[in-house]
Amino acid sequence: MNFGYTKKVEDLRVRVKTFMDKEIVPRHAQWLREVHAGNFPPSFMEELKAKAKAEGLWNLFLPHLKDDEPGTRLTNLEYAPLAEIMGRISWAPEVFNCNAPDTGNMELLHMFATPAQREKWLNPLLEGKIRSAFAMTEPDVPSSDATNITTSIRRDGDDYVINGRKWFITNAAHPDCKIFIVMGKTNPDAETHQQQSMILVPAQTPGVKVIRNIPVMNHISPEGHCEITFTNVRVPATNLLGEEGSGFALAQARLGPGRIHHCMRSIGAAELALELMIERSQERKTFGKYLHQHGTVGEWIAKSRIEIDQARLLVLKTAWLIDEVGAKAARKEISMIKALIPQLHTTVCDRAMQVFGAMGLSPDTPLADHWTWGRALRYADGPDEVHLQAIARMEIAQGKETLGAAAAYMTAPPRD
Repeated sequence: MNFGYTKKVEDLRVRVKTFMDKEIVPRHAQWLREVHAGNFPPSFMEELKAKAKAEGLWNLFLPHLKDDEPGTRLTNLEYAPLAEIMGRISWAPEVFNCNAPDTGNMELLHMFATPAQREKWLNPLLEGKIRSAFAMTEPDVPSSDATNITTSIRRDGDDYVINGRKWFITNAAHPDCKIFIVMGKTNPDAETHQQQSMILVPAQTPGVKVIRNIPVMNHISPEGHCEITFTNVRVPATNLLGEEGSGFALAQARLGPGRIHHCMRSIGAAELALELMIERSQERKTFGKYLHQHGTVGEWIAKSRIEIDQARLLVLKTAWLIDEVGAKAARKEISMIKALIPQLHTTVCDRAMQVFGAMGLSPDTPLADHWTWGRALRYADGPDEVHLQAIARMEIAQGKETLGAAAAYMTAPPRD
C-alpha cells in the first residue's frame, strides 16, 4: 500500500485547495446570511459550480466515468484527499458536484440504469442541473436492516404503484430535487434478500408528499432531511432500476462508496477543528497562561493529531481496498471507518468547542455545525452498533478458521 500523492493528485489537491480559499471560504458568511433568510440555494451557487466545472474540478468522486461524461476519472484513493478538503465547509461539495446523496445516486445509475434512464436522470445529475434523493429509511421499522422496509411497490399492468412512508430523506427539500430513488418491496413472499426493488420516482409525481423537513439536533438543513409519503404513486414499469428483487443488492452497492465519502469529508472537518483549536489556544490566555500551556488543552491537541492521522490512514487503506478488490470484499474495512470516523469527528469538534468557550457553541465558528453533522453521521448509512456487530461477525468467522492456533501462546500454570 502506497498512500503517497502522485503528481496528478498533488496537482488536484493544490487546485481544489486554491479554489476553496479563493471562491468558497470568502462566500461562507454570505451563504449563512442568505440561507438563514430563506434564500436557498444561495444566489451565487450556480456561478461557483460553473467556475468549478470550467476548471475541471467536477465529478471527482466517480472512478468509472466514461470519456464523454463531464469530470475527472480518479480512483477512490486519489479522491480521498480532495474530499477531505471539501469537507471543511459543509456546502462545498455541491460546488464540485461531489455532494451526498447525489454521488451515491449517480453511482447507482451509472451501474444499473437503462440507456433511457441514463439519458433522463443520470446525465442531468452529472451536469449538476438537478438534485436527487435516496428514499430508503422508514419511521415504523428498524431501517438499519434494509430487509425490514415495508413500502409497497406493486405491479399494475404497465405501471408500478407505490405506497409507503419514508423519513430522514436527505435532499428532498431542495428545490432542484427532481428524482427519488425509492426502495420498497415488490414481492413479500420471495427469499428475504430478494423481496426489495428500487424504482425511479419523479418528485412531482401525483401522490408524492413532503410532510416536513425534520430538524436534526434542532438544526434545520435547507436541503432537507424529510418525511415523505407515497400514496398510490403510479410510475411506468420502465422506471424500475435494475431487476425486480435486486433492491437489497443495489443498496449495498450504493452504500459502500457513500460511507467512505462521508468519512473522507469528516476527516477534513476534524482537521479544520484541530487547526481552529490550535489557533485559539495561542491567542487566548487564562490565569496568566496561553490555553495550550494548560496541560488539558495541550493533551487535547496531541490526542487529536494522533487520532486524525490514525483515522486518515484507515480511510486510505479502505479506499485502496475498494479500488483493488471492490466494495463487497472491503466491507469490513468500510464498517470499521464508518464506526470510527463520526466519533472522531464529534470528539475533535467537541474539544475545539470547549477551547473556544461559549463562542464555540455559536455561529461565529463552524464548529457547532460540524459537531451536529458528525453526531448525525453516527446514524447515517447505518448506526454504529450495526457496523460494530458486522465487524464482530466477520472477525468471529475468520477466527473459526484458525481456532486453537492462539492457544499455543498460553502457558499452563505449574502443577504440584
